[in-house]
Amino acid sequence: MFTEDQIQQLNKVLKNATPAEIIKKAFELSNKAVVTTNFRPYEAAILHAVSAEVSDIPVVWCDTGYNTPNTYRHAEQVIKDLNLNVFLYVPKQTSAHRDVLMGIPSVDDPNHELFTEQVKLEPFRRAMEAHKPKVWFTNLRKGQTAFRNSIDIFSLSADGVLKVSPFYYWSDEKLDTYLQENNLPNEFKYFDPTKALANRECGLHA
Repeated sequence: MFTEDQIQQLNKVLKNATPAEIIKKAFELSNKAVVTTNFRPYEAAILHAVSAEVSDIPVVWCDTGYNTPNTYRHAEQVIKDLNLNVFLYVPKQTSAHRDVLMGIPSVDDPNHELFTEQVKLEPFRRAMEAHKPKVWFTNLRKGQTAFRNSIDIFSLSADGVLKVSPFYYWSDEKLDTYLQENNLPNEFKYFDPTKALANRECGLHA
């Protein structure tokens, strides 16, 4: 649907645009869209910005089953405050069952790839197959990982979906201000069992 030339042109034209302007342009390109979230720190910003443009946009939450109590409470608060249209996707096996079989493998454990497939990648593929979006809003930002440094506001997923990161060039400090101005909560006690380090990709975006 979208070519690399089109992506480059969008990034050139909208590099200094506001998140609201970027989101509006993305919806002009296609209204077949979803926003994904894991309710990690600063996720309230993307959820607020996108739902302000289209209030009933499908919000895809792939819950690994290993989130902290703080994250679950934070998620419930954000869902309620923003009246989000959430579609929840979870692994086919419970975390209690998996813990008996393999626990949470370290990244150098041969089981880690299978673990990541079960708790994150398979639920995500199921979600994308169900919604079949043309546009995928996410809160990727420059400086998070080496891979994320290589993309831009607009990029293409491996499946050719237009991935849109409206806050791509924003710093934590700028996002702090956005959250304060819009009376949005934040939560830093977040745990992703598929990553050993914050700057490591799990395979969802790369």
